[in-house]
Amino acid sequence: MYLDILVKVPEIKGRITRQCINGTTYINYEYDRIYDKERKFNIPRRTTIGKLAENGLMFPNENFRKYLPQEKLSEAKSCAERSSCLRVGTWFIIRKILEDFRMPELLGYFFICRDLGLFLDLVAYTLVSENNAGQYYPDYAYNHPLFTDGMRLYSDSKVSDFLNSMTDDQSIGFLNSWNGSRRRGDRIYISYDSTNKNCQAGDIGIVEFGKAKDDLRLPVFNYSIAYDCDNRTPLFYEEYPGSIVDVSPLQFMLERAKGYGYEKVGFILDRGYFSKANIQYMDECGYDFVIMVKGMARLVDALVLANRGTFETSRECAIREYKVYGKTVQGRLYAEDTKDRYFHIYHSTGRQHSEREEFETQMDRFNKYLKRNEGRQISGTDALEAYFNLFFDDRKKVFLFAKEKVEVIERVLTLCGYFVIVTSEEMTAREALLLYKSRDDSEKLFRGDKSYLGNKSLRVHSGESASAKIFIEFVALIVRNKLYTYLKSAMLKDERKYNYMTVPAAIRELEKIEMIRHTDNIYRLDHAVTATQKAILSAFGLDKDFVMECVEKLSEQLRLLEKEGN
Repeated sequence: MYLDILVKVPEIKGRITRQCINGTTYINYEYDRIYDKERKFNIPRRTTIGKLAENGLMFPNENFRKYLPQEKLSEAKSCAERSSCLRVGTWFIIRKILEDFRMPELLGYFFICRDLGLFLDLVAYTLVSENNAGQYYPDYAYNHPLFTDGMRLYSDSKVSDFLNSMTDDQSIGFLNSWNGSRRRGDRIYISYDSTNKNCQAGDIGIVEFGKAKDDLRLPVFNYSIAYDCDNRTPLFYEEYPGSIVDVSPLQFMLERAKGYGYEKVGFILDRGYFSKANIQYMDECGYDFVIMVKGMARLVDALVLANRGTFETSRECAIREYKVYGKTVQGRLYAEDTKDRYFHIYHSTGRQHSEREEFETQMDRFNKYLKRNEGRQISGTDALEAYFNLFFDDRKKVFLFAKEKVEVIERVLTLCGYFVIVTSEEMTAREALLLYKSRDDSEKLFRGDKSYLGNKSLRVHSGESASAKIFIEFVALIVRNKLYTYLKSAMLKDERKYNYMTVPAAIRELEKIEMIRHTDNIYRLDHAVTATQKAILSAFGLDKDFVMECVEKLSEQLRLLEKEGN
């Protein structure tokens, strides 16, 4: 990442070299030399610290700051450089949600005043711009109100310094306070899920090559969130190395939940966390669970086949909210299990049709592939042997022909449309499904994290910056999820489907509420609030009077700042 400022090319004898690649001249700095005993000469160790501009100056990058800390870079721009058109609508809503959550107060214990403002601005920037790249923050700050003291406009180099200065104590302290403010004595269900993020550069300890969900052939780190399904609020997050699979971190998360004082809780988990060790550990902790079991497992197959035909058309078993039929039976999860679990078996005709069609299409592809390769050598036959008997020549090299395993295929077709949820607590099939479906909000949280907060990859050069961005992202997720909850509740109350009542669309519409600076240097609302904007505001319990009041106060604040020359 190159900083959006120009500096002189350092004049350090013997240390600075220039390298031209595809028409761009890069400035390299020699930070060390290693003596090669065999070849008997020094091998220079160099890194790029910037790239040359047309006027002979250079744009520095993070390495410039690392190896030449004595060089001073500018931090803030003057108010004279603020845009004469400020986009204020989304900022008003974000500020209100932050205040409702008492975020300035909670974060104020861990940040000095100036840093707190910049932290909140980065939260707002992440939400509005759907981006986490620090070099674009000045563009956002140029045409938006700010939380910084005096609404100072900081450069991306200041943002970089700020990210590197943040500590784990600040994020840990906030999470302790955030979870300490919850009503932990109430019974709640926590949805827990994880994702991973690509990391493009940097010497970061937790970054390792693993099974990436968005495989960009880059190392990754894992990131998980615990989410209160009842109050629809993110509770805490974890970051851990990229090579660790989903099943392993759950036990550490359970310990963390216990450390925050959560006792009367149950956990709603995806099928990726289904393992005997995790089930046993939750029993030991006294936690209930709702978990989707892995499809086509022997236990699931046996349960479905034993109960098939007993509930699929029974009106008493209908769950119309999700157009499925469900039945509950008791049993043990594994041979050594000491407790009865509640197995909720469901059947969906829509799911049956789609799964059968998908499986039939897959079988068609397999058959075409095998027919096309008769008389040839083939490899990687494990997936094929699950459904076919493969015949080879005497030397087992040349593939001759295949026959379908009819019983296996018919069994798969029979099981299409069925799925099973297991709960440790006694409840009906409907209650279990509604609980499990409540984790849809947390699924949307992760999709919003990657798609709408620009966090598919982290563009950082240090572990401190990575942790800082994850912390900022978590607070942004809290705010974004509140936006989502307000808008979704408004949609449920109105049968009509409005395409502007999603978070991205609402942000784009609210961004059109602007304040214009006139010739007297006073900012005023550009035009009246539109009908669409009024509908979005009403989802938050607000109206045009709220906007007018905020505009009046902000205009006075900007007038005083202009008068003071800040």
